[in-house]
Amino acid sequence: MTEFVTSADGARIAYDIEGSGPPVILIGGAMQFRGFDPATVEMAHHLAEHGFAVVNYDRRGRGESPADAPITLAQTIDDLRALTDELLEGADDAVALFGNSSGGSIALAAAASGLPVSKLVFFEVPLDEDGGVGGAEFLAGLREYLAVDDREGAMEFYMRDMPPEWLESAKQSPAWPTMVAIAPSLEPDAESLAWTQSAPRAELFAGITQPTLALVGEQTLPIMTSAAASLVATMPNAQTRTIPAANHAWEPRTMALAIVGFLVD
Repeated sequence: MTEFVTSADGARIAYDIEGSGPPVILIGGAMQFRGFDPATVEMAHHLAEHGFAVVNYDRRGRGESPADAPITLAQTIDDLRALTDELLEGADDAVALFGNSSGGSIALAAAASGLPVSKLVFFEVPLDEDGGVGGAEFLAGLREYLAVDDREGAMEFYMRDMPPEWLESAKQSPAWPTMVAIAPSLEPDAESLAWTQSAPRAELFAGITQPTLALVGEQTLPIMTSAAASLVATMPNAQTRTIPAANHAWEPRTMALAIVGFLVD
């Protein structure tokens, strides 16, 4: 059953909570929300079976969390804070975060902002080089499309650096209209990735001392392995691990077990 929490600006954020135990919030990446992402829904079931209270939520501007554009990273962190406050009414004093793809850079920004986090797990956060300007340029380009409400252009722009067959497959699928409709919600993804290049990462991540695991698939793009290495090199308490996964996607039970293994360690 869908539940709702009210964010700082009054926006209603929809979420499901399953299981009981230490709280874990799942932060989707680009285009992910509960009604559009059955793999994460299934993974949440497996994770809950292992003794966790698992929150799977619709990020602002997606699914049952409608919002007007522009949608910012600050608002997205406020939404996470509202969810966290709701979860921590019990005995727990911190939440674990799982960030998939650009959801991982949102999780990093949230942890750096002081959100009470116990542990962090990421899967293939697509970070460009430390100190580069690619993220800021990408964010500016995306905002140009969103400023004139060219949602299809924004979605095509967002996917421009992905393998071209991914975009062509998306455009030919029945999912494309949904992807186009939620294009404004991609701004926090791009903004969080730009943030990871806004200063040396060792400085940006210095306060994120929580145990952190950066997962990558056995078959992946080169940027994903270099990004995981950058996280390990610039975070005080991070490690990386390879799991059976390919093409920036994972099998739900495999991912749940990787998360469980780290959270209970």
